[in-house]
Amino acid sequence: MSVDRTTHPRPPFRRRTRLLAAAAALPLLIGALGACGYGSKKDDTGTKAVPAAGGKKIDGLDQVKIGYFANLTHATALVGLRDGGPIQKELGGTEIKPYVFNAGPSEIEALNANSIDIGWIGPSPSINGYVKAHGKNLKIISGSASGGVKLVVNPKKIKTLDDVKGKKIATPQLGNTQDVAFLNWIAEKGWKVDAQSGKGDVSVVRTDNKVTPDAYKSGSIDGAWVPEPTASKLVAEGAKVLLDESTLWPDKKFVITNVIVRQDFLKEHPDVVEAVLRGSVKTNAYIKANPDKAKAEANAALEAETGKALPAEVIDPAWKGIQVTDDPLASTLNTEAEHAVKAGLLEKPDLKGIYDLTLLNKVLKAEGKPTVSAAGLGTQ
Repeated sequence: MSVDRTTHPRPPFRRRTRLLAAAAALPLLIGALGACGYGSKKDDTGTKAVPAAGGKKIDGLDQVKIGYFANLTHATALVGLRDGGPIQKELGGTEIKPYVFNAGPSEIEALNANSIDIGWIGPSPSINGYVKAHGKNLKIISGSASGGVKLVVNPKKIKTLDDVKGKKIATPQLGNTQDVAFLNWIAEKGWKVDAQSGKGDVSVVRTDNKVTPDAYKSGSIDGAWVPEPTASKLVAEGAKVLLDESTLWPDKKFVITNVIVRQDFLKEHPDVVEAVLRGSVKTNAYIKANPDKAKAEANAALEAETGKALPAEVIDPAWKGIQVTDDPLASTLNTEAEHAVKAGLLEKPDLKGIYDLTLLNKVLKAEGKPTVSAAGLGTQ
């Protein structure tokens, strides 16, 4: 279901269109998660969207429809898609039309329906969307973020990792990126959980990130395996970080957000896609060079989308746990797919061709940065 907010814009930010995720999980093979951004200026009447940067339209295209999540793990979109931000500057007179999602399946559905052209999204929905469409609907064209996922718990009930057994732990959605990671961690502990129902040695409670803090305060969950800023929101409510997922990965890096595109849009409008990627690379460089300023801009974007800015005790630790990256960390995506297979959420997929990093590497070369690898899963 979608809710059009264009008639009720929140000044002084731009008009936005919001897609709300379906609450129910999709069937087993296609369970997933999602991604993050915003859009264009209003004129004086508040009804007509116009490009923020002005200038010549790329490929003569009036607008590009971009999806993302209002999560800090989508910092590139939150910062880069703002009015006058690097992505809009690169697009010139081509307007950004933004769509904000709460879950990956909705964003994949929107991509399949041509409702969006490009999206920031998590690895699990990218994998599932690619597999479901037999490799014909999307390509991953860039990385965006690593890290920013933690297991946080009620310290009165859970003091050690072994204490998680028998407890109720929330994840954002059946088959989403954090859900898969938690189920894999449970399996490695030697515990048994039915992936579909979440019942077993640990009760896996699928809970929307927006609801998780209230669920924790009410005592209906004992902890959560969640992305930022939800993890830090729970800590602010008295929870304790028991495990940072990054410690489970080589070099403490794993893909949490990447950028996808409709294959037909990539073929028809490569210059537009290249402009978005150029803006994304410049945004990531800006975030690294100006972390405090970028944090404030990301928080302003979250306030515009949710109606409330994050307090310092939440955003400060959350921001530190996230690394923006142009590298899609392709080898970790393959590992995440293996985890989903092991959990019974996915049949063994053929991911060869899921990446097309041609334009990203062109942009990186032009910016004097090292190119990145698709780890044998696409165009280098």
